[in-house]
Amino acid sequence: MTNEILTIKQVADYLQVNERTIYKLASEEKIPAFKVGGSWRFQRTAIETWIQQQSTQPQLAS
Repeated sequence: MTNEILTIKQVADYLQVNERTIYKLASEEKIPAFKVGGSWRFQRTAIETWIQQQSTQPQLAS
């Protein structure tokens, strides 16, 4: 299903990170998200596009 809507927990599981990380990214508008009744939601296709964009951006040297 291409228009699947995910919760914070589902996105955290998908990206293999903590739920707090996803909440922070969403709050800072660093990951595509929207709110429904005060709860964050994510469109799977938007998350997949975001992953591709993150993968192609040049990384800064530390």
